[in-house]
Amino acid sequence: SVSNVDLEEAKDKVMMGTERKSMLLSENDKQITAIHEAGHALIGVLLKDADPVHKVSIIPRGRALGVTHMLPEADKYNYTKKYINAQLQVMMGGRVAEELVNDDITTGASNDIERATDMARRMVCEWGMSDEFGVATFGSKSNEVFLGRDFGTTKNYSEATAQKIDQEVQKIIGTAYENAKTLLKENSDTLKIIADALLEKESLDREQLEKIVIDKGLELRTK
Repeated sequence: SVSNVDLEEAKDKVMMGTERKSMLLSENDKQITAIHEAGHALIGVLLKDADPVHKVSIIPRGRALGVTHMLPEADKYNYTKKYINAQLQVMMGGRVAEELVNDDITTGASNDIERATDMARRMVCEWGMSDEFGVATFGSKSNEVFLGRDFGTTKNYSEATAQKIDQEVQKIIGTAYENAKTLLKENSDTLKIIADALLEKESLDREQLEKIVIDKGLELRTK
């Protein structure tokens, strides 16, 4: 027979990677991972413009020591600026949580930073979502006919503009970081409770996360 538990495990395996049960983490690494993922999860639960958190886990999967899986409630074909800025805050939540709780940072946020930088650069160069540059695109994509896919991007702007683009990307990411820090500082007790729950249970689903937040007297997805 196949139960809902089997289906849930299969979905997690496809979407988040195979569990690495043979990987043994030290208590310190587990604590850091729990704090990191709790940061992602708490911001995802509180921000109404972000995708809802489906599950957060500190069980190593694939190359990740932990994972916070966001699951849209419906198919999205267009992304608003508010949605993208909320997603950037969620991405920054892990690094911010490490800084606030442990007064130190680790290499665990490298993928978050990479994805956030790429998204912020696309906001500036492709989507016309920059206050500094307005409605404009920078860089033209060249297509390789034989491969049938994007082959590269041709730079069609000056070095001075390139520097301004880099500054605007840093500004967007920096704003997301500071907003995430403010949110987690205001809810540091809840952050600690989620991290402790992860250390105890290893995985929390949406209902468990929302119960923790509600029990602390916070409103879900309203900010």
